[in-house]
Amino acid sequence: MTVYQEKIAKKKQYFENSAIILIAFATAFFPRIIQTLGIPPIINFLHFGIVPLALIIALFTNRSKNRTQIAISWEFLFGLLLFLAVITASALFNNAGVINVLLEYFLYGEPYILVLAIVCTPIGRENLEEFKKWFLWFCIINFLLAVLQSLLINSGILNISHLTQAPADGVQGVFFWSGAGNSVSATVTLSVAVDYFINSKKAPLWLRSLALVAAIYQIVISDSKQMIIGFFGAWFLLILTEVKNIIKLLTSLILLVLTGVIFWWCMNNVEAFHAFKMWGDRLEIFAPGGEAFDVKTAAIRIILPYYKSPLHWLFGLGPGHTVGRLGGWLLKDYWFLLGPLGATIHPVSAKTWEVGLASWLFMNSTFFSPFYGWVGMWGDIGLLGIGGYLYLNFVLWSRVCLDRISKLLMLTVFLFGFMFVQTEEPGYMLSLAVLFGIRWHEHRIALSSRNRSINLPPNTNRSLEVI
Repeated sequence: MTVYQEKIAKKKQYFENSAIILIAFATAFFPRIIQTLGIPPIINFLHFGIVPLALIIALFTNRSKNRTQIAISWEFLFGLLLFLAVITASALFNNAGVINVLLEYFLYGEPYILVLAIVCTPIGRENLEEFKKWFLWFCIINFLLAVLQSLLINSGILNISHLTQAPADGVQGVFFWSGAGNSVSATVTLSVAVDYFINSKKAPLWLRSLALVAAIYQIVISDSKQMIIGFFGAWFLLILTEVKNIIKLLTSLILLVLTGVIFWWCMNNVEAFHAFKMWGDRLEIFAPGGEAFDVKTAAIRIILPYYKSPLHWLFGLGPGHTVGRLGGWLLKDYWFLLGPLGATIHPVSAKTWEVGLASWLFMNSTFFSPFYGWVGMWGDIGLLGIGGYLYLNFVLWSRVCLDRISKLLMLTVFLFGFMFVQTEEPGYMLSLAVLFGIRWHEHRIALSSRNRSINLPPNTNRSLEVI
């Protein structure tokens, strides 16, 4: 085989690998809406097998010599194996089922598996543009479905009264029908729109601005209030990471304040934004002893009496045994599938549901849910589990998220972990994983072009963070 033929074969292989990754993402992004067509609910679990398969194919077919890619791959693999070891140890200590281990591991670890699959695949500029185009079309479909659902619900053609009393809850895009699917769908749209507005410099400004307007429109029609808090909070945390650059710090603070003032004005003067004032006039519910405080901390009070050994603090009560997505929803909703596979449950989940269902706040907004990411992880797999998860995020933050928007989106995940179980929603987390992977490759390609412009070898091991 000639050198030219070898290059053609490699390009074909990389194209096939990127297509497999895109298909793997689609299996996590579209199953909810596909299930509404009558497809069996097992479709919601297919991505747990296909995403790891995409990684295996990427690892065994790619022979990249880029030392940065190789180093990142090893760091992620170490973190993923460490995280699996902690979850397994928690399961053994608490007599949890094997299926609990697998589902807990993939609910938390799958986004990092997909990031690794994307990063370790040496995607070329043309393939990357095609990959990004397909991803953006998937997200546009999510937005268009949300708009269509809003029109059908408001016109009475689509009746969802048997599912919820709030029409806006049905504006869920591709996540129809799922718990808090309206917030998940709107968060995906806003995350992609922000990234597109800032980073797609080749697109005209009017198109990038239209993406932001569309995202805000979906937030309003879906009544996704809590995600605004998450994004503003993440923006503030991002600014705090820039304290070494006073000019950038002051500029960012001024922009944040101006944006906040504009949003506050809209809440008070634009009828479509009035819903965002719902809880601002009742601050007493957030104080200790208030309804919001009590229901939000309920899971912690329920879990603590079951921590009867120091090892429980390290390993928790077992994967899926408390208030994460697995213990709170999946085991309950899919017991007919998971029960025969040896799944195990714990009283904490049922007791927390009793408290949640008795709270008028929780029944009105998932922002006040006693089920949320960080307390669920602590309850399920303990402090060691949180440590393993934070290590994966450290690798992602320091090695893959090389620009401000990627870091901003990472910080939103951190804050959403205090609100609901959105950090365990595959469609949302894998959307961010694709965004992070695309941006990393864009940095890699830009660095490679810069190296060639100054006559350096393309595989020169320079830090991507110089860009």
